[in-house]
Amino acid sequence: MAILDIRQRTGYLFIAVMLGHVILISAQVNTRRGVPMLQVVTFGLFAEVQRATSAMVSSVRGGWTNYVSLRDVNAENEGLKRQLAEAQVQLQEQRALAERSRGLLATLGLRDRSNLKTLAAEVIGAGATTDFKTVTIDKGTNDGVRADLAVMAPAGVVGRVVVSSARAAKVQLLVDRNAGAGVLIERSRSQGVAIGAGDGLLRMEYVSEVADVVVGDTVVTSGIDGIYPKGYVVGTVEAVEKSGNSYKQILVRPAVDFSSVEEVLVVLTHAPGRDAEETSQ
Repeated sequence: MAILDIRQRTGYLFIAVMLGHVILISAQVNTRRGVPMLQVVTFGLFAEVQRATSAMVSSVRGGWTNYVSLRDVNAENEGLKRQLAEAQVQLQEQRALAERSRGLLATLGLRDRSNLKTLAAEVIGAGATTDFKTVTIDKGTNDGVRADLAVMAPAGVVGRVVVSSARAAKVQLLVDRNAGAGVLIERSRSQGVAIGAGDGLLRMEYVSEVADVVVGDTVVTSGIDGIYPKGYVVGTVEAVEKSGNSYKQILVRPAVDFSSVEEVLVVLTHAPGRDAEETSQ
């Protein structure tokens, strides 16, 4: 082992001496231009080192610059996304406002066409159960709203007030199972009573078997119940069925979409028959 170590050291020493000798020779030998060979070799080596170092520094600097630029772009993109989201929300708000304005204009148009004393109200809630079809409006006794006043929408009859507090009132919808209204066929003037079927439709009952009623006929209020003014649209005949020996049962599709009612008019005066009855009492 010792002999092997000595041989290795001798080999290393020999290589070092040879390199030193080459370097000394290179220092004495000049190129054709008079520049020492050692300087040329040394310059070439250092030039490559500098090139590699410069490339590495440039790469790192470029990567950092790109990173910073990318962060700026990402921040700008996030800002643009926020602005877009805000603009979309504002657009939705403007659209909702436009829809509400159209609804209010339609309600006001109904009030202008009517000779009745009415009060505009907004629907603020719906019935808590499906058994009772009701909505809550934001007007009450402080505004003159009381029980058994008719409630209308631009499309037609909504229902009647059943409970009224100081600043709100509950309206029983015409499609409620316990609701009813005197009605007639606008075309033939055949009369009957519209009763809530509980499934979104109305049943027009007590119509004579010989009455002239066909699918598509318009059903309007008759005014005989003393609650709903005469002549206001209730719905359209959807089916005509026989009920017993003397009457027809007629299914009526309401004119009002009760799931989308937002603004209504409360008729502050009862139908003429009801007012006369209350006066006599």
